[in-house]
Amino acid sequence: MRTLYPEIEPYQTHEFAREMLSDGRQHRIYVEECGNPEGIPVVFLHGGPGSGCRPQHRSYFNPDKYRIVLFDQRGCGRSTPTGELENNTTDYLVADMEFIRQTLDISQWLLFGGSWGATLALCYARDYPQHVLSMILRGTFLGRSQDVDWVYAEGGASRLFPERWQQLVADLPKSQQQRPLQAYFNKLKDEDEAVQLAAAQTLNAWEGTIVMLRDHDFEPDRSQAAGPLAHSLIQLHYAMNHCFIDDRPILGSTAAIQHIPTIVIHGRYDLVCPIQQSWELKQAWPQLDLRIVPLAGHAAGEPGLIDALVSATDELAEVLS
Repeated sequence: MRTLYPEIEPYQTHEFAREMLSDGRQHRIYVEECGNPEGIPVVFLHGGPGSGCRPQHRSYFNPDKYRIVLFDQRGCGRSTPTGELENNTTDYLVADMEFIRQTLDISQWLLFGGSWGATLALCYARDYPQHVLSMILRGTFLGRSQDVDWVYAEGGASRLFPERWQQLVADLPKSQQQRPLQAYFNKLKDEDEAVQLAAAQTLNAWEGTIVMLRDHDFEPDRSQAAGPLAHSLIQLHYAMNHCFIDDRPILGSTAAIQHIPTIVIHGRYDLVCPIQQSWELKQAWPQLDLRIVPLAGHAAGEPGLIDALVSATDELAEVLS
């Protein structure tokens, strides 16, 4: 089994200013570079939407062979303003990626993304295929209404964790319990900070329940502060808008990217993004290399997925160098 490479620190960080907002503030995007400045450029696309990058994300790549670029998407992590929804759509994130590529003087790069990060990689590749060397995707998320409903509406993952779903919707009116997204978004925007934080914590507990294959029930750490408000706010903003890609669905846009060598890795028991999504992508894109990890869920930190992901980056390092 492959494991992560040892932790490393960035050799350079950036804060890139983007367009002004209506209230006079400005989106500023945190970017870091790690590994070998002369190595194969790879950009890490975090999930969520809304989560941000962590030190572990640098370690899926051989630092001697890769120039590793990580960035926190708009409103996420170290990018500011935190949790900002204005000018925060998929098209803006794709434009940010292209700005980063140009500013860092990268002609082509490898795209590495899981879950929402896979969605973003596919959208960028569709718009800028000439700048994509290859892709490694994990736990494909197609961003359709049925994919959002699997997580956030009754009848999807709720059937596997009915008691946890009941905890998510128990305090909502009956009329909102089958499809609680709007109700929770309203709570996250409530004037009362306690209501906001309680909603974020409850959402975080539901997502934590289904994100990883484990042999015991998930128990949130109630001693910690409430769940990350900005993360939840951005995540629901995208979910309620079907990731802003209804007009250009991924499965209808594969013709432009089928020449790009792409590996898709998916845990057999992924309960956030069921494997059917990667299977449908494979049917639309036969050249795609789909690798199913038999005993794995959704989380990139599961041993089986780490093994598959690091094996893929090592494999491509040999091919691309």
